[in-house]
Amino acid sequence: MRLHMLLPKVNVDQITPPTKCVDPTCQGRKFRFHQPVRKALRDTVYHEVQAHRYQCLKCQRTFRVYPQGVSVAQTSLRVKGLAVMLYLLGLSYGATSLALEAIGVSMCKSRVYDAVQEAASRVPGLKREQVFKGLRTPALGADLTSVKCKGQWLPLGISVDAISGLVLTVDSLSAQDIEALKQWIEPIAQSVGAQVLVSDDADGFKTVADEVGVQHQVCKAHVKRNTEDLIERNLPLVAKDADSSLQAIGVPAEQAVADLKRLGKLVKSRQREQASELEAMHRRYLEATPPKEGEHQSLAYRLRLLFLDRWNLWHRLTRYRSWKGPKGEKLDGTNNACERAIGWWIKERYRTMRGYKVPENALRVSRFLAWCGNFLNQGGADLASLIQ
Repeated sequence: MRLHMLLPKVNVDQITPPTKCVDPTCQGRKFRFHQPVRKALRDTVYHEVQAHRYQCLKCQRTFRVYPQGVSVAQTSLRVKGLAVMLYLLGLSYGATSLALEAIGVSMCKSRVYDAVQEAASRVPGLKREQVFKGLRTPALGADLTSVKCKGQWLPLGISVDAISGLVLTVDSLSAQDIEALKQWIEPIAQSVGAQVLVSDDADGFKTVADEVGVQHQVCKAHVKRNTEDLIERNLPLVAKDADSSLQAIGVPAEQAVADLKRLGKLVKSRQREQASELEAMHRRYLEATPPKEGEHQSLAYRLRLLFLDRWNLWHRLTRYRSWKGPKGEKLDGTNNACERAIGWWIKERYRTMRGYKVPENALRVSRFLAWCGNFLNQGGADLASLIQ
């Protein structure tokens, strides 16, 4: 991926005269040039610049006006932007400080931290109350992840446009139960006008989709992988009817083996009309009884539940076969857009760290990375708009 990040510029010749007084209680609009003053600066090019002092003719207060890319701080906006960019590329705060020192700019890691957090706090959107750029999409993807913060796992929810892959929001969640998921997803779905929710195979998302009133597509990759694992684990036991529970309900072991192998083929083909086969398989094991308190599930009962679950899941698993958006949009049946967003904009940055110390900072940095990722996918990220 080619990165194109726009950093703030320093133009020592561009000093824009003031248009209002810096005193918020003063309404002055007329100013007199008072004097030029020198200002020491930490920058990759300039070590000193000239600022202008103006006097407000109404309140007589004097104040400084700085060139483009320079503020009251000792460090130029260009260096702050460079520090933020190096951090986003994977360097730690300390390593960023050392990298800047190598090119002749002194900036301690605490100031690097301040620059990153200040820029991250200005990220527009990417929060539940303000979906990214007011974007609307008929297909909303959602997934959960977590990062360690002061030794505790902090749950994060990420929502994306399941068609384009753009990140819509990054939010911290108080919990991962159904009520918390609903409070997170419902306002986002309403804001973007979602018709379908794309998620992994977690039961919570199924309940939330039904309660919010949107269609649901379960990631085919998750279901395929989980089903194959279950088949591989149970097939040797079924082949020898390990607990004789199949014999007890009159199902030959050969039939159960054939059913499991057929299930493996069905989750690969995923045709909507194949639901009737799953129903027939489930009904074959209806006589298997649930375990009593303190007992383990019998092999036959586990098969009964497995076929029931896949039968009930089938319309969610095959939704992408027939779903089309208002402009002919289609789904690929996976939740890969969320997986990529989590991997690129949350886990890849987190991988080089020992964890966050402040929950708010973990959320800000994740939003910041996702915001940059959105704009990089569109051609470039303008860091200059966030560095002040």
